[in-house]
Amino acid sequence: MAVATRFAVARVSPDGAARRERPGVVVVAVPASAGRRGRGRGVAVAASPPTEDAVQMTEPLTKEDLIAYLVSGCKPKENWRIGTEHEKFGFEVETLRPIKYDQIRDILNGLAERFDWDKIMEEDNVIGLKQGKQSISLEPGGQFELSGAPLETLHQTCAEVNSHLYQVKALGEEMGIGFLGIGFQPKWALGDIPVMPKGRYEIMKNYMPKVGTLGLDMMFRTCTVQVNLDFSSEQDMIRKFRAGLALQPIATAIFANSPFKEGKPNGYLSLRSHIWTDTDNNRSGMLPFVFDESFGFEQYVDYALDVPMYFVYRNKKYIDCTGMSFRDFMVGKLPQAPGELPTLNDWENHLTTIFPEVRLKRYLEMRGADGGPWRRLCALPAFWVGLLYDEDSLQGILDMTSDWTKEEREMLRRKVPLTGLKTPFRDGHVRDLAEVALQLAKDGLERRGYKEVGFLREVDTVVSTGVTPAEKLLNLYETKWQRGVDPVFEELLY
Repeated sequence: MAVATRFAVARVSPDGAARRERPGVVVVAVPASAGRRGRGRGVAVAASPPTEDAVQMTEPLTKEDLIAYLVSGCKPKENWRIGTEHEKFGFEVETLRPIKYDQIRDILNGLAERFDWDKIMEEDNVIGLKQGKQSISLEPGGQFELSGAPLETLHQTCAEVNSHLYQVKALGEEMGIGFLGIGFQPKWALGDIPVMPKGRYEIMKNYMPKVGTLGLDMMFRTCTVQVNLDFSSEQDMIRKFRAGLALQPIATAIFANSPFKEGKPNGYLSLRSHIWTDTDNNRSGMLPFVFDESFGFEQYVDYALDVPMYFVYRNKKYIDCTGMSFRDFMVGKLPQAPGELPTLNDWENHLTTIFPEVRLKRYLEMRGADGGPWRRLCALPAFWVGLLYDEDSLQGILDMTSDWTKEEREMLRRKVPLTGLKTPFRDGHVRDLAEVALQLAKDGLERRGYKEVGFLREVDTVVSTGVTPAEKLLNLYETKWQRGVDPVFEELLY
């Protein structure tokens, strides 16, 4: 089933790139050879928003096309790759205040000039960078995100992280700017956070308070790390999706790193994770239907079609379609854009506005971990690659979780942000589950044969001691830091 057959032009990523593309960001794929030609310094590439002529329609999209888009992500095991994404808070070293757009713009321009990135523009503003299959983008409150290239080994992934951090630190140090690896803004109130000049964020900012109490905190005060992984078939996708959802709270516990809010403990180990429970429940959560026997690509399409829309991009403008139905869009009945029909770009953008704990696009995204320091940026992909890219380890997770009930999975999702590895589960605790998962991840990496097990050292320390990163920070707060959070900006500085 090939999506491209019914279109004059269709977007198909080269090499099945395992990476997230931001809502509204379209950089049309070019042949691999084209990317190797010389490139002028700081060249501006196609504007961040999707161009309405990126896909020339020959007839309206059908539900089968939407399913085929997801199916096109299937690839043989030898082509599986690892994509990582991580966000971090920029701050002024002198004042600890969040950096404003003007400062971020200068960093982006500096990276483009010095390290040969191409700029991504929205109107007159630089709002991201692209280099090969890597991109840098801005979250709503200026959180600085690297979306990494699809890479073959964890050694390459960690090298990419180190290279990126070297570049942003080189610019930041000259400007008196530091970058913080933590899951929630530890010091500043919502009103202190600048808003980035991106059209879709304005729409989201206005909509969030209508559908939950914590959506603005999610947008402006959280940072995450996520891992994007491939699948070979519908059945392989289902198995990985189920394993990923069941274990996401265990990953949340291991990587819990957001215990502070506005200068004091917030009552959670992962406030970032808790925030997602009241952001917008129409587009987040543990997706119980993934565990139904009937689940597959079609069922995910049905779910996505029922998730309310955010926007449509036409004539270089965002049209606010919040709360509208993509099903209505399919038949040209969007009240805000009567007669307009969706393209595959619109579908791809819609999929990126859905925020469950594991998200399906043409790959699977593991979304449960807090932002953290650089060693943990390498540890998270190691954890998931060891579990999901090895058949025996994947089967081990499915065996362990197969009799967990919907209620138990939801209980873990709700309680782990509070109590982490100490969360009770059946006759034991989440730490017991983490020990099993860690051993399976080690075994899986061992069998991969790339000498990657060392990347799990950070996870090993957390699981063996039973002390999460957040609990370490809370202990420092009560002792060495004398009940102040300012030292966290040095403790977790990249």
